[in-house]
Amino acid sequence: MSKLIKNMLVEDLKGRLQGVGDVVVVSLGRLDAQKTTQLRQTLRKKRIHLQLVKNSLARRAMLGTPLEPAFEQSAGMLAIAWGGDDVVDLAKELDRLAGVKDFEGFECRGGALDGARLDAGDVKKVAKWPTRLEQLSILSGQISSLGGVLAGQIVSAGGTLAGQISQRADDLEKAAGESEPAA
Repeated sequence: MSKLIKNMLVEDLKGRLQGVGDVVVVSLGRLDAQKTTQLRQTLRKKRIHLQLVKNSLARRAMLGTPLEPAFEQSAGMLAIAWGGDDVVDLAKELDRLAGVKDFEGFECRGGALDGARLDAGDVKKVAKWPTRLEQLSILSGQISSLGGVLAGQIVSAGGTLAGQISQRADDLEKAAGESEPAA
């Protein structure tokens, strides 16, 4: 491959990954063209991109970016996956597909998350985290539960006070009724 072609590939990869903060590096193993196409179609449904790339070209393209650590200890022909709703969604989908029998040989090799290198075990750990949507629902549940507890305490104290006032008024009326002389 000529130097001009390599430079064009590097620039194309830089352009595709501009603004991307997290990637997962995968090995396609011995997937044939048909299985690779099925894999890409499955990932595309989740808005995940898969780019087969030569390791040395990827290293050159990612030099000086937060994605550079993903290629520190990689060798051979690899694929880069990015996209999805967030990095957790990406890791979950890739981890799930690595266990599918149709894609035997497909495996996560590592990646980069916020400028830090991930190894294959780290990708599995990230896949177990709650997604952004799950985190937001947990947070909103915690916030609304505090409001519910506070409202319950206010209503409870107010209800207790109202009950005590009502009881005292009843006691005063009874006492007033007993002290009046009969006609």
